[in-house]
Amino acid sequence: MLPELSAVLAAAAGRADAQPVGGAPALLEAACGYWTRRGLPCVPDRIAAGPGAPALLLAITAALAGEGADILVPRPCAAWWAPYARLLGRPVFHVPTPAESGGVPDPYALLETVRRVRAEGGDPRLLVLSVADDPTATVAPPELLHETVEAATAEGLHLVSDETWRDTLHAPHETVLLSPAEMWPDEVTVVTDLAGALLPAGWPAAVARFPATAAGRRLHARVLDVLTALGARLAAPVAAAACYALDEPPPVTERREATVRLHARVAAAAYSAVVDAGALARPPQAGRHLYADLAPLREPLAARGVGDAQELEDLLTARLGMPAPGGHRFGDDLGALRVRLATGPLLGGTDEERTESLASPAPLELPHVRGALVSLKSAFDDLRDDAQRWEAPR
Repeated sequence: MLPELSAVLAAAAGRADAQPVGGAPALLEAACGYWTRRGLPCVPDRIAAGPGAPALLLAITAALAGEGADILVPRPCAAWWAPYARLLGRPVFHVPTPAESGGVPDPYALLETVRRVRAEGGDPRLLVLSVADDPTATVAPPELLHETVEAATAEGLHLVSDETWRDTLHAPHETVLLSPAEMWPDEVTVVTDLAGALLPAGWPAAVARFPATAAGRRLHARVLDVLTALGARLAAPVAAAACYALDEPPPVTERREATVRLHARVAAAAYSAVVDAGALARPPQAGRHLYADLAPLREPLAARGVGDAQELEDLLTARLGMPAPGGHRFGDDLGALRVRLATGPLLGGTDEERTESLASPAPLELPHVRGALVSLKSAFDDLRDDAQRWEAPR
């Protein structure tokens, strides 16, 4: 825990007043500054804050996708996107992503999906995407993003851009990240969960930036109505911490950069272990995950009783001693042998170990990190060795 952040939260712990729905003026101003520094200028009356991105996405979906509207998401996508649409009784259609990155649908597949949904009597109105993606840990190239956003807006879709992981680029000087809101500002709502890079996961806080148009004003008002109905307010101490973090003082930015460097190193090591064993994975570029495809190891996995993503999840979770959710939880086909591996559990099981990992100049050499990576490598090497035994003799 960052001490300065804890101090801000503790100082606000005695407040008895409730935060207004959508966020207090100081928090909205801080969010405006955060986005303006990223080339997305805004004003407070186009911002809404809520207790986590799920609450905001639920409110936005309810406001945009009313009776009869359909929602489009990439395949795969963050595990929490689709359930909120289904909770509202709205159909969700998954659109394939291109080979080079996840988070943003292939533009031609998007157009074909929109055509098919309309031909079947549907009414697609909302596309949710992410340029720095969970679960694939990739960043969509600007040219692909431009083509997809152009196709989506031409079909009358409103876009929600989940930019939770935009500040976690593993190589920020080599990776170009653009927001869809920079390309089509009138058609894009941006959502950022502060737990991605600024706050601990247990302090739920997120902010949304709406288009500076009449339609954006109406959407903002409807979202506030939904948040009011849900009673979705930030706790006052968390709001104070969020305001401090969004201002990005040196302690916050230094901790964020150190955390990103640590996760990048561990992700690179995990990636090497996975691909050296014969599995497939896109090189991780952002966030704290790795998305692996074990299709090349299907035969040895079948010999272990693994034939789908749920069985793969069960096997690796037990073998690694850490959660390894299957791709079916992210909208992938159950029969596809895909799994998301998180870097966080590889950094230690206690606060002391995680702090040591963060402070170490050579975190991969620490016993607890090295042991976790050895366990990961061993699990995948066993599958590789089984696959080699399955090969027909020459």
